[in-house]
Formats: sequence, structure tokens, C-alpha cells
Amino acid sequence: MTQVATEAETGLAFHPMEQFVVSPLFGDGAVHWYTPTNATLWLGLALLTIIALLVFGTRGRAIIPNRVQSIAELTYGMVYKMVEDICGKEGLKYFPYIMTLFCFIVFSNYLGLIPMSFSTTSQIATTAVLALMVFLGVTVLGFVKNGAHFLELFWVKSAPLALRPVLAVIELISYFVRPVSHSIRLAGNIMAGHAVIKVFAAFGAVALISPLAVLGIVGVYGLEMLVCIIQAYVFTILTCVYLKDALHPAH
Repeated sequence: MTQVATEAETGLAFHPMEQFVVSPLFGDGAVHWYTPTNATLWLGLALLTIIALLVFGTRGRAIIPNRVQSIAELTYGMVYKMVEDICGKEGLKYFPYIMTLFCFIVFSNYLGLIPMSFSTTSQIATTAVLALMVFLGVTVLGFVKNGAHFLELFWVKSAPLALRPVLAVIELISYFVRPVSHSIRLAGNIMAGHAVIKVFAAFGAVALISPLAVLGIVGVYGLEMLVCIIQAYVFTILTCVYLKDALHPAH
């Protein structure tokens, strides 16, 4: 009766945001920090998929690689070059973490496109943890490697002296906004795409417009295939940019 009343009030017979609800894997009780949930399951599957690709997929180390080994090597080479180009040779020691970050986001994004799955990267809790780890890690690294000189990141020496205090405040605010934009960008894009697919799927039940709805689903799904890799790339390249600031803070 409550669901019927809600539908009557909203005018909607479907709820595209229900797919993002974190629920227990067993039973219908409350979700606590120790409760196995659908998010826990798909986070674990993402980790297992990464292990399957990078560990078992490259175990043979064949001179002529198979498809799995080729994908692993291409991914490794792309991220390695990204870190080297942006951060320089000094940033390569942090490559393992950035590679892990990229692979985790990519596989989480693509696993979320499987029907009846759960998109973990649509959860701000997941992306916020990833962004905060980058933010805190880069900030600590900046002070450890540069000491007080890390504060030069906020002092624009190339600007006129009168403008430098104002620019310093702006730079400081933009620095602390980094984890917010870093996390919301990823979660928002993934959530939006899944919600649109759900809306088209709901219209697929209407006989007159079901063909158009199916075409819409196919089109948005194809777009989401691109969004998955693009958003992982954007998150990773921003991480490299922030790492560069920690290694070379002077403007």
C-alpha cells in the first residue's frame, strides 16, 4: 500500500534510483559496517577480476602474447607512460598505486554495466574514499619531500606582488576542493548513465514506444562503454597532476 501511495503521489511507476540502494546480501535487516552487502560483493569481484587479468593472465609471459596478456600489457604501458609524461622519472616509484587505482575504477565501471549487477563507482562513499586517499597521500608526500617549500604551490610568484595574497586564497580553496570534484565527477557520471538506461528500460514496457526505448538503451549503453574508460582515465590523470604538484610544488 505504501508503494502504491508513493507511486500515486509521484506519478512514477518506476524508480530509476533504486538500483543504487545498498542492501544486505542475506536477509532484509539494517546495514551495519560489518554487513555483507551488494556493494561488498561487487567490490570483491572487481578485485578478483584485476587479479585474473594482471596475475593469472600474464603468468605465462609469452613472447607472442594471447589476448588477455595483450590487454594487460597495453594497460600497463598506457598508465606507465601517463605517469612518466606528467610526473617525470621521479613519479614512477608511485606507478604501482596509480596502476591499481586505474584498474580498480575501470573494472568497477564495466562490472556495473552487467545486468542485475551493482555499480560501486556510482556510490559517493566509494569514490570519496579513493579521492581522499589521493588527496591525503599527495599532501603528506608534498610536505615530506619539500617541507615548508610545499606551500609555494599556493604562492604564484609569476603574478604581481599585490595579487599574490588573493591568488593564494583562491589556490588554497581550489586545493581543498580537489577531493570533492575528484569524487563527484566519477560518481555523478556513472550514476547519470545508469539512471538514463533505467528510464529507457521502463518505457520499453509501453508498446507504442518500446522500439524507440530499445534503441535508446542500446545508444546509451554504447555511450556508457566509453564513459567507463574515459572516467577512469580522467580520475587517473588528475591523480598524476596532483602527484606532480607534490613532487614539484613551485609555480
